[in-house]
Amino acid sequence: MIIPIASDHAGYPAKEKVIKILKDMDYDIVDYGTHSEESVDYPDYAVQVAQKVNDGEYKLGIVICGSGQGVCMTANKFPKIRAGLVYSKESAEMTRLHNNANILCLPGRELNEDQLKEFVNTWLNTEFEGGRHKRRIDKIESLTK
Repeated sequence: MIIPIASDHAGYPAKEKVIKILKDMDYDIVDYGTHSEESVDYPDYAVQVAQKVNDGEYKLGIVICGSGQGVCMTANKFPKIRAGLVYSKESAEMTRLHNNANILCLPGRELNEDQLKEFVNTWLNTEFEGGRHKRRIDKIESLTK
């Protein structure tokens, strides 16, 4: 599977760590930037991943900024995106299990490498439970039709 990833300057160090984690897990990566810690605007990068997932080019994506909030807000502007901010193993699991999130949002300034590895691994290896949660996801999607 190919995973598109992007970050702003605050998320850049975490993005580089996540890319290594993903490659170690045998995922292919498309890196939409940024490529340094020079100040940039997070929407310019989050939108690239969100657009590709929204259009169906990729199934899942990852976006990172300092708090994770800005990239999450940006990604969720697209009708087919369910971006979830992950800050714990439990939130990584639940955003997939119950919310069927298709974009993982990470707070780059808040997480160490071990946490990044645990959360990315949990998120990618948790399947949507369906059932009553499918009904709720359908209601979310109906808001943008």
